[in-house]
Amino acid sequence: MDDELFDWDDANILHLAEHGVAPEDAEDVLLGETLEMGFNNGEPGEDRWSYIGETMGGRVLQVIITMRGGKIRVVTAFRPTTRDEISYHEYRMERQ
Repeated sequence: MDDELFDWDDANILHLAEHGVAPEDAEDVLLGETLEMGFNNGEPGEDRWSYIGETMGGRVLQVIITMRGGKIRVVTAFRPTTRDEISYHEYRMERQ
């Protein structure tokens, strides 16, 4: 795990585990080629962004992040809906 770039603690690591996602998988997605799925205001005063991408093993995940203390904090990660996964693959095909 990249502790200089990402904000990891027991809370977000355990939350990802509930979705069957390891922190390294979320990092793979965010450090690779991603499709930005949108932005919204999460908790009061906390902006959140959503990205879809692939892990090094080829698993497609949607990762929701916020910024805290100059670091990327993964809020959650999970398998995207079928429609969103198709959008991601179409995006990748367009970029080739």
